[in-house]
Amino acid sequence: MTVLAFPGVRLLDVTGPIEVFTTANEFGARYRVRIVSEDGAEVITSAGTRLGADLSVTEVSEPSDVLVIPGGANWETLIKDDALLDVIRRLNEKSRCTASVCTGSFLLAAAGLLNGRRAATHWRHSQQLASRFPSVRVRPDAIFVRDGQMLTSAGVSAGIDLSLSLVEEHYGAEVARSVAKDMVVFMQRPGGQSQFSVHSQVSHVHHEMLRGLLDAVATNPGANHTVAAMARRAGISIRHVTRLFHEEVGTTPARYVEQVRLEAAQMLLETGDDPLPVVARRTGFGSPESLRRAFVRHLGVTPGAFRATFRTTGAGAKGPVATTSS
Repeated sequence: MTVLAFPGVRLLDVTGPIEVFTTANEFGARYRVRIVSEDGAEVITSAGTRLGADLSVTEVSEPSDVLVIPGGANWETLIKDDALLDVIRRLNEKSRCTASVCTGSFLLAAAGLLNGRRAATHWRHSQQLASRFPSVRVRPDAIFVRDGQMLTSAGVSAGIDLSLSLVEEHYGAEVARSVAKDMVVFMQRPGGQSQFSVHSQVSHVHHEMLRGLLDAVATNPGANHTVAAMARRAGISIRHVTRLFHEEVGTTPARYVEQVRLEAAQMLLETGDDPLPVVARRTGFGSPESLRRAFVRHLGVTPGAFRATFRTTGAGAKGPVATTSS
């Protein structure tokens, strides 16, 4: 089992899978865990801790049952690192299966290893994975996805879920169950990533076609999601789409789309510096004025006030945190 480490890697993305596989050894498994860095040197993780490597990429000669590609907060920079992407391709060629954790899926996609495949990533980043790599079939609600020899998982702790599934595949359910009990984690986590997003407001959807429409909205809120467009994609009538939303989602298509877009806009305002026109365009509101109206109607604040309030806790401020309206 090989884990790739690089500067800025997320610590739990590395240690979570390692803990699963080494704990499995206590119950009869025979994993040999190796941390590999490009040059064999230690790296500094996103947490600021030092992480040692066992060997360099050039020293990897034996095939590995599992290659783990962790993620990092600076994934937008990492996917432009041609040397790192080449390292991933070389390691993948020597591995029986390759698994990513969280934003590690962006690295696999940038390396061309997810073309035409289904994949998962953290729900906050699923829209960006789908838009940057349109050949990847993103599953925004999945905890982890397997497509051939490639496995991808959602945010950080989902790497533990994925690793447990591999232990079960290699050594059976009893060993995986023992590891889960020892680590006090779910053998199989209930629910998908929907429990962390606006999908949590939607009861279980039985109609597969409707689930596809909901996933399309979550994956790319900025796309055309009028009821007419949804009906065309599904190959059914507008009346049928409207009826399914009422029966299984409990709201209209337009209200559901607005809820998803609102959540996407909140995420961008909390985590990014894009100006409001860009946020409005990316999330499907079209204009800052439409974005403003939706925020005031649902949240009682303007987008500018929301950003000023939720980008900081206000700790250390000498006076009240100022808000702006825009």
